[in-house]
Amino acid sequence: GRSKKFNKRMDEEISSDSENERKQQENEDDEIEETLQEKKLRLAKLYLEQLREEAEQESFEADLIAGRLQEDVLEQKGKLQRLIANELIAPDPAEVRLLRGHKLSVTCLVITPDEKCIFSASKDCSIIKWEVEGGKKVHKIAGGRKGTEARHVGHTAHILCMAISSDGKYLASGDMNKLIMIWDPVTCKHLYKLKGHRDAVSGLAFRRGTHTLYSASHDRSIKVWSVDENAYVETLFGHQDMITGLDSLSRERCVTAGGRDRTVRVWKVAEESQLVFHGHEGSIDCIQLINEEHMVTGGDDGSISVWTVNKKKPVSTVKQAHGSHGNTGLEQPCWVSSVAALHNSDIVASGSHNSAVQLWKCGQGFRGLEPLFSVPMIGFVNSLKFSNSGKFLVAGGSEEKLSFHIVPFEKSNNSFVSDSQ
Repeated sequence: GRSKKFNKRMDEEISSDSENERKQQENEDDEIEETLQEKKLRLAKLYLEQLREEAEQESFEADLIAGRLQEDVLEQKGKLQRLIANELIAPDPAEVRLLRGHKLSVTCLVITPDEKCIFSASKDCSIIKWEVEGGKKVHKIAGGRKGTEARHVGHTAHILCMAISSDGKYLASGDMNKLIMIWDPVTCKHLYKLKGHRDAVSGLAFRRGTHTLYSASHDRSIKVWSVDENAYVETLFGHQDMITGLDSLSRERCVTAGGRDRTVRVWKVAEESQLVFHGHEGSIDCIQLINEEHMVTGGDDGSISVWTVNKKKPVSTVKQAHGSHGNTGLEQPCWVSSVAALHNSDIVASGSHNSAVQLWKCGQGFRGLEPLFSVPMIGFVNSLKFSNSGKFLVAGGSEEKLSFHIVPFEKSNNSFVSDSQ
């Protein structure tokens, strides 16, 4: 009997222990299940936060893309105008670098698209490639003497103009001998000559994004070339005097200054038509496009003018932009010998022989010109070029210094408006 009671009690204790273990296991399972739920909730919150951040990033990128597309549309329409003139600070004269290397005055300058190098050309028939950062001379294409054209690789007459393609593949230079030379800007190797003009080549410009080259000459004509194919395309006529300047951007057109015929012309190459503009009182000697529909010119009447292709007269003109010179009662305006424009902005520059480069602010919609500041220079300024980014300006010329200057500018913002605003 005792044995049966003992066994019964043991069975009850074992059953009780099993029940307790079962309840404990259920409690642990509940705790594990709760932890899993919390983990799921946490991961869900993280996922939602990630989605929100991605949505904000996509919205930011979409705004950037929309802004860029808006800029592209305005640029193609010729209405883009970045308002950066008010942000521009006059450089410290100590920061303006002077580079010497030519034997005669510098006549023209170009800056490579990556802004690492500058090419300068001179009346001494030479071309020099310079490093922007260190100001070092990278390569010199020596000029030759008159009569050595058959054996000399390079120019043997004053170089008047240069242009570089927007991809940096080709450099073109034109001289008083009616020749256009094509070079490899990287190696400075001569590629070929383009012949056809009957007088000095006075202006060169590549159509942006292409290897189509426009050339202007004292023979009063403009020629179109395919540099890739080393081929002549066509000739355009219209000016009544020697052409003194030429420029082009992305459209299939170019603009020219006609010297003493006192006209500015816009050549619509595809349509085989031209627009003629009048405004200066003397010879128009330099021209630069600000954007696809606006341009700036300078002349020996001492004035600079801003034009739009929609009007036959300038939208704004500053007379005696660089003051006057001469004896009292016999004063003459200082001849504006060079102009430059920071593309798609409200900044232009002009040079003369009054020992200064003048910076100007275009009014909104390119209506009006206000002086910003001047940068001291010695002698005559034959050529001006802004870098694409607007970080610096190069100025060349001067029989006295036989050199050119690099003028640095403080970086500006990128706000822009349409000229229709």
